[in-house]
Amino acid sequence: GPQIMKGYFKKPEETAACIRDGWLYTGDVGVCDEEGYLSIKSRIKNLIKYKGHSVFPAEIEAYLMEHPAIMDAAVIGIPDPDVGENLKAFVVIKDEFKGKVTEQEIIDWMKERVAAYKYPRIVEFIPEMPKSAVGKVLHRMLREGKFDISD
Repeated sequence: GPQIMKGYFKKPEETAACIRDGWLYTGDVGVCDEEGYLSIKSRIKNLIKYKGHSVFPAEIEAYLMEHPAIMDAAVIGIPDPDVGENLKAFVVIKDEFKGKVTEQEIIDWMKERVAAYKYPRIVEFIPEMPKSAVGKVLHRMLREGKFDISD
């Protein structure tokens, strides 16, 4: 409609990718609950496909954050020719739990809480989560193996 942007400045390809037939495609994925309320679950580009199943990283991150030893967590998809993408969790451990919890313990803990296709197959402890100036996790840096935003 008339309230959306006309496009990205001097970027016709990006404009064509997100505005089609007058509709703005944001790349957000949402679901309506039984009362009709819409909640945003993830971005399409962040959606992980594991053995044909769609996994929203934000859902898995929320479960990880319930673990008493975890201070911060982010999940990405790692290409795997056998399954599509494997779930990999990057985890920052609270100081008082450092050296007291293992990656496998986190995986086993998650297995008890989510469906078999949703638990991370890989967990990597990192010292700090790369975030933007407004506090959003920089998933791109995690995919590139960069954990220091000063790089």
